[in-house]
Amino acid sequence: MAAVARPRFDQNGVELFSGKIGIFPFVVKEAAKRNSKNRAARTLETKPILSVTKDITRDCLIKKVLPAIRSKWPISESNTLIFIQQDNARPHIDINDMEFNEAAREGGFDIRLCFQPPNSPDLNVLDLGFFRAIQSLQYQKALLTIDKLINAVETSFNEMKWERLNHVFLTLQACMIEVMKAKGGNNYKVPHMMKERLEREGNLPIQLSCVIDIVNEANALLQV
Repeated sequence: MAAVARPRFDQNGVELFSGKIGIFPFVVKEAAKRNSKNRAARTLETKPILSVTKDITRDCLIKKVLPAIRSKWPISESNTLIFIQQDNARPHIDINDMEFNEAAREGGFDIRLCFQPPNSPDLNVLDLGFFRAIQSLQYQKALLTIDKLINAVETSFNEMKWERLNHVFLTLQACMIEVMKAKGGNNYKVPHMMKERLEREGNLPIQLSCVIDIVNEANALLQV
C-alpha cells in the first residue's frame, strides 16, 4: 500500500512537505520449518500475503497510514480536511467503516475515506505516474529475495524527488479537465505539458485552470 499527497513548497520553491506518506508491504514473518543451504530452521523469513482482505487493509490503514499522516503532515494544515482516496479494489474498506473513522479522528485530525470513480486509472495519482516512476528506479537494482525486493521498492520510494511527484499531481489535474471535455469518457490522450521546461523557466503552475463552460457542461451532465 502506498500513500502520497501533493507536495508543499514555499514561494522560492523550497520543499516544505515531500508528499510521500509511506509505502507499506503486505508481508508476514514466518519461521522456516526446515534447514536449507540458505538458512537454518526457525530462521524468520519474509512471506507475501497472497490474499489481501478488508481486515488486512483496515489494519494497514489504521496502524501504518494514519500514524504516518499525523507525523508527516504540515503542522500549519493539521486542521484541514484530509481525504484518503482508494480505488475500487474489493479489499478496500467502506468509507463509513466505523473502526477506521474512529481511529481517523484521533489527534484532532479530520481524515476521511473516498473512492475514485470506477474504471478511471487516470484519476488515481499512483497509477497515473507514481508507481511507474518508482518502478523504473527499482528496475535498476539487482533483486534475488523478497526482502531485497521490498528494500528496493522502499528505496525507490524514498529516492523519488518531490518535484516529480508534484508533476504527477499536475498531470492528474490535466486528466480531470480532459475527462470533462470527453463528457466523462476516457477517449483522450494523457496531456503532456512540458513540465520540466516550464519548471526550469520558473513558469510551472501550481494548479491548472479550466474554462468555465467545460465545468458547467460537466455539472449539467451530472444532473441528467
